Amino acid sequence: MNAERKPLDSELLTRAHVYPFVAFMSFMLVLMVLGYAIEWKHPDAPWWRQQPSQVVYPLQTLVALGFLVYFWRAYTFNWSWRWGMVGVFFGAVGIGFWLLPTVLYDAWGLKADPGGWLGMLGVEARKEGFDPGLFENPFAYWASLSLRFLRAVVVVALVEEIFWRGFVMRFACDWEGDYWKQAFGQHRWLSYSIVTGLFMAAHSSSDYAGAFVYGSLTYLLCVWSKNLGACVIMHATANLLMGIYIMKSGNYGLW
Repeated sequence: MNAERKPLDSELLTRAHVYPFVAFMSFMLVLMVLGYAIEWKHPDAPWWRQQPSQVVYPLQTLVALGFLVYFWRAYTFNWSWRWGMVGVFFGAVGIGFWLLPTVLYDAWGLKADPGGWLGMLGVEARKEGFDPGLFENPFAYWASLSLRFLRAVVVVALVEEIFWRGFVMRFACDWEGDYWKQAFGQHRWLSYSIVTGLFMAAHSSSDYAGAFVYGSLTYLLCVWSKNLGACVIMHATANLLMGIYIMKSGNYGLW
């Protein structure tokens, strides 16, 4: 349980829940620009041109982590072994649905994206993406891979759950008033629709189906547990399992 502390003002709480997410997403915009401007997928290209993400992701990770550390006292996680284990279970189930289309693509031995309703569900090749195998030097390889897992398992789990569940769910309940007076995990269909819809929109179209199922499960856990820590653990578990699957399958397009 968190120790009792003096209540923080609404402006500080808003900054603490929003700034890390804004910083994180700003780097995604930078990556999009660099992708168009400097990316050159050619064996003779330097590593930073072959995969600009190898530069942007570590910087993104460190900056977002810095925001989280700076605002840490503003977060209420209420860590719990009981709800943490429930979060692990929900994370495993949620990422199972997320990965299912890619698993089916490989299991069916498809050589081209099927399109149609299967394409809408995300059944397509996911081989092109962040690949630490770009580096032949062992130190560079493991540094790249370690930072990638730090980003996915720790930073993303904290930044997104603090923002989606800690802020947006409350904001959707009472954006014209003091939304920080809204209890954490309060159920409103409007809140569910807004949070889940925006969560889907923040991912690629190939992941919409998985994001819908995963986002719905996270919303259920949030409303059921009233525990932000459980949602963070769910997200961390899901991203850890996804990262392990990616490295074993070579489906780097999943991240």
